Amino acid sequence: MRKFAVFSGFLGSGKTTAMMALTEYYTKRHGKAAMISNDLGHGVTLADHRLARLKGCNASEMTETCICYQNEKLADRLNAYYREGCELVISDIPGFGVGALEHVYHGLEEKFPGQFDLAPFTVLTEPRTVDLLRDGRGGDMEYLLDTQLIEADLILLNKCDLLSREQAEADKAWLEQRYPHARVLLISALKEEGLEALAQALKEGTASMRRPDIGYGGEAFRASMEKLSEYYLQCHAAVCCNTFDGNRYLTDLAEEVQVRFRAAGFEIPHLKLLAWEPEGDFGKADLLGTRRPVEVSRRFARPCTAAAVILNASAACPPGILDSLITETLGEISGRYQLELAVFKKECFGMGE
Repeated sequence: MRKFAVFSGFLGSGKTTAMMALTEYYTKRHGKAAMISNDLGHGVTLADHRLARLKGCNASEMTETCICYQNEKLADRLNAYYREGCELVISDIPGFGVGALEHVYHGLEEKFPGQFDLAPFTVLTEPRTVDLLRDGRGGDMEYLLDTQLIEADLILLNKCDLLSREQAEADKAWLEQRYPHARVLLISALKEEGLEALAQALKEGTASMRRPDIGYGGEAFRASMEKLSEYYLQCHAAVCCNTFDGNRYLTDLAEEVQVRFRAAGFEIPHLKLLAWEPEGDFGKADLLGTRRPVEVSRRFARPCTAAAVILNASAACPPGILDSLITETLGEISGRYQLELAVFKKECFGMGE
């Protein structure tokens, strides 16, 4: 068996955490697995990929554009993994992406007929997204939130550890009613709960290869995408005189970005901050909107004198504003910690460009 699965889902739904957890779980219990991190930066290392490698996952990355438009490169990557003995390969797509069912699954089948065993097209969501859709509060992003789930063969309601059993079952029932074409599983990727059911669903299931009308490229699609911008940064932070608290630095940076975006009236659905020192210790912080607390999923075990830093962000604002808000915040917070920053790569662009 050589299966391939796409994991779609909106920013902050937990795709990377789920892929890492499943890759490790599957390899231990079912057969060798691998994951591919996909995003839009040109020639940059993704925070997701670096995190996966730091945690020892069998992982690679595909950058510059969505895998929707890299069928040949994706096929080569999959075949390389299969030659290594992998039985399951998972790739995500950018968190605001739609259309991968058509462009990836049907693209592979049309260009490489019969070569790939396509697992159910999988979409992650979380309780907050369910609340927004159920209450009609998705705003400018509602088209993307809804359309991703319309594409799903398999919906993963992630972060169920944050809900009571009754709440989780109620959200599951709502998803099943609204998206009757999809099977719904409850998981907590962070707590590694529900992974066996997910592994079996991918191992035994197959893609329906539906072709739902999602209005790809239409007015609603363009209206949503034109509001989004991307930011990618890689830098090195050094302390000239003493050690510093990397955990506090990441948290302060994320919290100050949150304050500034909220004050400016813009939303930042996902900011990823990853820092690591030469010895391999690392810290990870995530901002999932201007009204939610910063999440620290990994802490440095000790103070450090230097660290490499990757910052990836997706925001609903013009690229110039995104660039200035983050760049100014990074400079101010780094100065507060007496850090000397050396920026290796920076890229900021609007999705409507």
